[in-house]
Amino acid sequence: MAFAVARTRDEAHLYLDLHPCKTCGSVDTTWAAGLTTIDGELVNRYAGDCGECGTPREFLFGLPERPVPPAGYPTFGGDEPSQLLDAGEWLWVADLTASNVPADDQEEARRTLAIAAASVEEIIKFIPPGQDEVPDDAFWSDRGLETRAAEPGRFQLDRLLIVRDTYRNLAAGHA
Repeated sequence: MAFAVARTRDEAHLYLDLHPCKTCGSVDTTWAAGLTTIDGELVNRYAGDCGECGTPREFLFGLPERPVPPAGYPTFGGDEPSQLLDAGEWLWVADLTASNVPADDQEEARRTLAIAAASVEEIIKFIPPGQDEVPDDAFWSDRGLETRAAEPGRFQLDRLLIVRDTYRNLAAGHA
């Protein structure tokens, strides 16, 4: 039994935030994380009770082949593309995050823009060397497929690089 790999804690927590309680739709859960073995495979287990309705929640993630050291905030993963979020979901996260940059808190604005930039960087990881756009197999979730269908041109490498660099420059301006 193979489990999708959560490359880092930041990626796991983002995934958890994007998957609310199936009973009530809340994301309010205090997660306890720890290693466990399932059918002989070492996995990272996140478990907790929904803060709204009390429903027990659990997610199991595979471990990366090599630990990914933190490289600033946020650190979603290493050089390989995500197994948890597809390219469209990463763009959805970038758009949502960039649309909520606070005007009155410089530090939070910097952190918010850093998340948006890192999310776009995650999309770029899906593009094979020598290619200029995200391939079809990098989209598998309903949200990701919908995001791509709405504006497929946004998944071209040159556009992604411009957006990533813009978010990085804006974040640097809030430092």
